[in-house]
Amino acid sequence: METYSSPRLQIDSAMPGSGKTTVLEHLEKLSINPVQAASLSSPALLTRMIDKGITTILIDECDRSLAPKNPSTPELLAILNSGYKRGGTRPVLEPVQGGGWEPKLMSTYSPVAMAGNAPDLPDDTRSRCIRILLMPDLNNDIEESDWEVIEEGVKDLGERLASSMDKVRDEVRVARPPLPEGCKGRIKEKWNPLRRIAEVAGGDWPDMTDELIRRDISEIQMDREDGMQTERPTLILLRDIKEIFGDKSFLASEVLIEKLAEYNPEMWGPECRFGKAITQQRMGKMLVQGWKINSYRQTSGDRLRGYLKSSFEQPWRRMKMIDPTSTGTPPNQTGRTGQAGLTGPILCRTCRTELHPSNTEGIHPTCDEPLADIT
Repeated sequence: METYSSPRLQIDSAMPGSGKTTVLEHLEKLSINPVQAASLSSPALLTRMIDKGITTILIDECDRSLAPKNPSTPELLAILNSGYKRGGTRPVLEPVQGGGWEPKLMSTYSPVAMAGNAPDLPDDTRSRCIRILLMPDLNNDIEESDWEVIEEGVKDLGERLASSMDKVRDEVRVARPPLPEGCKGRIKEKWNPLRRIAEVAGGDWPDMTDELIRRDISEIQMDREDGMQTERPTLILLRDIKEIFGDKSFLASEVLIEKLAEYNPEMWGPECRFGKAITQQRMGKMLVQGWKINSYRQTSGDRLRGYLKSSFEQPWRRMKMIDPTSTGTPPNQTGRTGQAGLTGPILCRTCRTELHPSNTEGIHPTCDEPLADIT
């Protein structure tokens, strides 16, 4: 394969009898080394099939084989997700002569098409998919795929397609066509291979592909606005804290968790899915793991810890919750009355006690020493 990524095809429908299996049958005739996998019971077997060479994995009834309740689903999805990009691998153990086992990295890079009735795929898998929605043919307008009649013609088409693509392999490898505005990140990864092929094919293909890309970008945005894309709790926490802080420069941890439970009770209150309101420990862990934000004490004698608004400003900018071009709140507008120019937690040079920069003289009241900014 000459592209860096291989988008997954999600052949979807709201009800049976919409032609999903028929589409997979046609793909089988037109793909390289196809494998029909109606049941994915063994992640190890799937990896070994892919490792032997580029293999097109065709998964029928993925709403069952990749269902969240299937105990094999997490490992199967890990293989399908890692094989989305060239270089994806999975470590396995192989027997060695004389007994014992040794680890080996097996390739997982391969094309994948999945068909199912509204499969419940996680966000990270769906973001790698190009969705094809099929509707049932209630008017009987679609010609039947009678393989006894059409198989030879489809086989000939597959051979001609393979020969044509082999001739333009180098052109596809080096093609770098412009992409529609907004086609970035994961969207670019899944559409760029098809756009490069369309560029080489010429004719109406580039324009048609660009239109599909723009439509996909629009649908993703609408899904996000309709709440169809699950947001991670750390992102929701960051956004809620922004609303709670307002114009304050510092909030104690115990005050912050109380306000979180009031502001978004379904997420942080006693009735949330965790069964109890958010605690200081849980909030602190989420902020450190998600955003590297730590709590501080305002004064040396204060047992209570809390959070500086300035600690959140960079994540807020990066996530476009505030103006991305802003450089943060100037020190004289943070609500602090402390030493000019200090922008974060401070230590006493003598006793190394951590303090909030609230002393107007910039002097530790006990050691009578100047404070040093450690940020």
